[in-house]
Amino acid sequence: MAEQARGLCQLYLISPQETGGDFPERLVRALDVLGDDNPVAAFQFRVKGIDQHEAARLAQPLQEICAARDVAFIVNDSISLAKRIGADGIHLGQEDGEVSEAREALGDEAQIGVTCHNSRHLAMEAGDADADYVAFGAFFATETKEARHRAPLDLLSWWQGMFELPCVAIGGITPENCAPLITAGADFLAVSGAVWNGDEAAAVRAFAEIMAKPQPAP
Repeated sequence: MAEQARGLCQLYLISPQETGGDFPERLVRALDVLGDDNPVAAFQFRVKGIDQHEAARLAQPLQEICAARDVAFIVNDSISLAKRIGADGIHLGQEDGEVSEAREALGDEAQIGVTCHNSRHLAMEAGDADADYVAFGAFFATETKEARHRAPLDLLSWWQGMFELPCVAIGGITPENCAPLITAGADFLAVSGAVWNGDEAAAVRAFAEIMAKPQPAP
C-alpha cells in the first residue's frame, strides 16, 4: 500500500473486534464487490484482549483472503504476532514499540505504519524512523475506539505538500463525509464501523464512487 501513486485514494479496512463466525465471508464480499476494481489496498487485523494463539487462528483465513486479492494484511500493535504469522506489516500506536524494532523483526519489505494523532512532530519523527506511512486522526467522532485527539483537515494538506510518505486518515469516516479528506490529500481512508456495521459490500461500493470522482486541488 505504501507504494501507491499520489492522487489515487484507496481504502484501508480495519477489522471489527469479532472476526470469527461469518466474518471471513463478509471480508470476501467487501473485497470482491467491485471485482478487479477493488478499492481496498490494505486490511488491518485489530483484535484486542485475546491470546496470541487464538489471534493467529482467527487471522489465518483472513490473511489468505487478502493474499489472494493482493491486499496488504497489517497487524495492529503486536510486532510478535505480525512476525509469527508472516503479516505484510504492522501498525504501531505511540506506545506499541519503535519503528526500528518492527523493522528488525519483520524485515525491509514489511509495511510499517505509525499513529500520529494530530501531531506534525510525531509524523516527522515517524518518517525519519523509516516508517512506510503515517496515520492522522480522528477527523470525526467515532465509536470504534476512544478518540482523544481531533485532527484538522489542513494537517493532510500540509503533509501532502511537504512529504512523499503516504498518509492515512482515520476516525469516523463514512461515504457521506470522506470527500473533504480526499481533497485535502489523504492517500488512504481507514474505515471500520462505516463498513462492518451494515452492508459491507454496499459501503465499499459507496466509498469507491466518492473516491472515483475528480477532486479539486487542496
